[in-house]
Amino acid sequence: MKTRIAVIGGGAAGFFSAISAGESGGDCEVELFEQSDRLLAKVKISGGGRCNVTHACFEPRELIRHYPRGSRELLGPFHIWQPTHTIQWFESRGVRLKTEDDGRMFPVTDSSTTIMNCLISAADEAGVKVSTNSRIEKISVDNNSLFTVHIRDQPPRTFDRVIIATGGGKQSGGIAFAKSLGHTITELAPSLFTFHCRDHRITDLQGLSVPMVTVRCAMENLEQQGPLLITHWGFSGPAILRLSAWGARALARLNYTFTLNVNWTGGHNSDMARVLIEKQRQANGRKMVGATCPFDIPRRIWERLVRAVGIPGDLQWSRLNRQQILSLCRESTAGSFQIKGKSMNKEEFVTCGGVDLREVDFRTMQSRLVPGLFFAGEVLDIDGVTGGFNFQAAWTTGHIAGKTAAAP
Repeated sequence: MKTRIAVIGGGAAGFFSAISAGESGGDCEVELFEQSDRLLAKVKISGGGRCNVTHACFEPRELIRHYPRGSRELLGPFHIWQPTHTIQWFESRGVRLKTEDDGRMFPVTDSSTTIMNCLISAADEAGVKVSTNSRIEKISVDNNSLFTVHIRDQPPRTFDRVIIATGGGKQSGGIAFAKSLGHTITELAPSLFTFHCRDHRITDLQGLSVPMVTVRCAMENLEQQGPLLITHWGFSGPAILRLSAWGARALARLNYTFTLNVNWTGGHNSDMARVLIEKQRQANGRKMVGATCPFDIPRRIWERLVRAVGIPGDLQWSRLNRQQILSLCRESTAGSFQIKGKSMNKEEFVTCGGVDLREVDFRTMQSRLVPGLFFAGEVLDIDGVTGGFNFQAAWTTGHIAGKTAAAP
């Protein structure tokens, strides 16, 4: 008799689980259930519609450094399936990927449709039955480890194994199913979000970016570096997204209201900044302070920082006094901005929290509590920073879950 496998969730992790099970060569029947009529919705919007498939990071110990939660658990799985395997898998199906300067990898078509079509086609070739508009209301298991899946407006269905790959978040059905089957759910909170800030120093500067800043939330001892982007609602860019990821739960507890310190000079401390300011004063004494910046930041931002400490923009460098220099150093390396609220990053919703990782065997992605139950993707308490890392975790855990679930 064939092994019957139900995959719950029509996203990246669900499809890769189903495909891996179908391609395993085992004697099994695989059916994927998606509650809506839209398959691979997150894949479609990823990377602004281009789909950031993975990241060009091929050493597992380096790769895990990009996961605020789940890094230790993913080390073993990344030795089994990492970006190299993902690239080979897609290219073997005619989808070539390219690497951008920051390491992010996209299809050469720059279209998420290419990835969606590839996954849907691979599922079809693997014999996976895809059922949309199938809202799962309950999953139960009997003493013989046989699962009953209750689908709205349909008769109950029985399966030998179930893979939950619904994604995370409070609205995720997979979270509720895992909990009902005895699993612990760790604290859920948004990750990878931008910050709301209304401040005269950044008003009307949306679109300006700084190549390297240090951002810090002193209340929670959180600090990150990277590019920063000023938006019409506040701050975004890699530095902000990394801070939001590593501080997901802490910032939630603060209700996203806190003081953000921005070091616009990147890695310079106040003393180093003062040296550069002194050099500028000596070399360009007759030039205006607001017109010549000693740091690698846009001139319009520098003009705002100068104005913020009460220095006239047309004041000559040679006329700066000691107190004004100290004020410029403080504002440049530790400017304080009041954050009040957050927004999702480009409609991409990532959640920290989910199924407690201690209750899952990462060699197989099988539940340690319920034999025959598997997990893949963000339904687990795993999340990565922006750059293709969340999809890579989906491909990896999905591959292992599907392959193991299909084993005799």
